[in-house]
Amino acid sequence: MTGAEQELALKLFVVLSKAHGAIMDRAIKDMKSYGVSSTEFMILELLYHKGALPLQQIGDKVLITSGSITYNIDKLEKKGLLRRVPCADDRRVTFAEMTDEGRAWMDDIFPRHALAITESMQGLSEAEQQQTVTLLKQLGLHASES
Repeated sequence: MTGAEQELALKLFVVLSKAHGAIMDRAIKDMKSYGVSSTEFMILELLYHKGALPLQQIGDKVLITSGSITYNIDKLEKKGLLRRVPCADDRRVTFAEMTDEGRAWMDDIFPRHALAITESMQGLSEAEQQQTVTLLKQLGLHASES
C-alpha cells in the first residue's frame, strides 16, 4: 500500500465519520422532537415495521444491551405505546408489541420522520444516493470480511 493510498483511505474514513455524525445528529434531533428518546423511537420504529418481536431480538437489532432494553420497554409501556406479551410456547420469552395507541402514534409521526431523513439526503441526487448505497454496502462487506 502506498502512502497516497493510505492517506486517501484515512481521508475517506474521516469524511464518512463526519457525514454519519451530521446525519445521525439531525435524525436524533427529529426523533426527540416527538417526546421520546432516540432509543425509544428506534424500538417503536422496529416494531412498527416488523411487528411483535422477542425482547432479545429487539436488543440485537437496535444494538442496545438487555438492561437498556428493559428500561426503555418499561418507559414505552408506561406511555401506553407498547405492551409485553408472554410467549405461549416458551415461558422464558417475552414479546414486545405495539398497542393500538402506539400504532396510531407512529402512523402520525413516521411520515414526518421519513421526510426529515429524506431531506437530510437531498445533498445527493437520486442517482448519487443509489450509487452511494451500492458503494457503502461494498465497503461494509469488505470491512466485515477483513
